[in-house]
This record gives sequence, structure tokens and C-alpha cells, in this order.
Amino acid sequence: MKLVTLLTISLFAIASSELECEHKSPNVPKDWLDMGKPCIQKVRDQVTEELKASMQYMAMGAHFSKDSINRPGFAKLFFSAASEERNHAIEFISYLLMRGELTSDVSSLIKRNLVPQKTSWSNAVEALNDALKLEASVTKKIRSIIEVCQDDQAFNDYHLVDYLSSDILTEQYKGQRDLAGKASTLDKMMDQHGILGEFLFDKELL
Repeated sequence: MKLVTLLTISLFAIASSELECEHKSPNVPKDWLDMGKPCIQKVRDQVTEELKASMQYMAMGAHFSKDSINRPGFAKLFFSAASEERNHAIEFISYLLMRGELTSDVSSLIKRNLVPQKTSWSNAVEALNDALKLEASVTKKIRSIIEVCQDDQAFNDYHLVDYLSSDILTEQYKGQRDLAGKASTLDKMMDQHGILGEFLFDKELL
């Protein structure tokens, strides 16, 4: 029995020694890679912007989850927004992969400082207003991608421009309108009912 075990181990060792962890670089034609370099960089930068927004929403969710604040509705809203922004980052990475323009230095997309700029809020109205400003900032950066990619002298990337204009921007504008409506309603409720208005609004978010 021991002899069989030793033979098995020996054969496995011989087989393993013949395995290689590296392979040759494939000789794939590059004609299909047509994104302009300025456009590629803008999309890569947007991955970081989406992750920064995600971290800021995480901070908001954590703030309203504190036992001293205890606003589970707002915590749920902001944690959900954090997941959405993270998914946006993945979408931009997926787009670069589809176009063959995500190089091996992928770590550069996420190694930048992603510490949230703010970690506490006096009330939920302030947080909603900050969220709206954050979304507006992200929207402006997406619009700047469109400006760069459609004005590129070497290659007008109409595919990316259409994708951003029809899908991404539509979602951004709807999200902004939703936040503006929530901030407006909550502000009026707190004006008349104070902290009780915030408490009741929070329950509606659950």
C-alpha cells in the first residue's frame, strides 16, 4: 500500500514538473481596437469616480445606521445607492473589456484615494442634498466623456457616446430627479413637524 502511494506521489511530481504557468502572448490582430487614447483615459477615470461615489454613499449608510441616529430607511437608501455606483464601475470596466481596451494595469483604476469626503450629517435633508450634489458631479463627468469621445479628431466614438447618452445619462437624470423630490418633500415635512417629519419619512423608505 505504501509503495503504491509513493509511486502515485512520484508520478504526480513528474507530471507537475512538466506543467508551465506561463504561455506565449497570442498574436491577435489589433485592427478591432479603435478607441482613441483620450477617450480610453476618460472611461478609466470614470471607474474611479463611480467607486468614490460608492464609498461616499457607504459612509452615508453607515452614519444613518448608528444606534444614536437610527434611521434604517435612509441607511437602506444610501447603501442601495452605494451598490448602484459600484455596479456602474463594473459596467465601465465591462465596456472597456468589450472594446479590448482594459490593459493589465487594472489596479490603477482602483488604487487611488477612495476615502469619503464626509462622514456625518446634521440631518437627512443635508444628506439628501449632498447626495444630489454628488450625482450632479458624476453626471457632469459622464458628459465630459461624451464631449471628449465625440470630438476626438482621430475617431468619433459614436458607439460609446450613444451608450452613455441613452442609457447612463437617462439613469443619472432620473436618479437626480428622485433625490431632488425626496429632499424637497423632507424639507417641507421637517419645517412643519421637525424631527418627527424625518422619522415619518424614514419609515416610508423602508
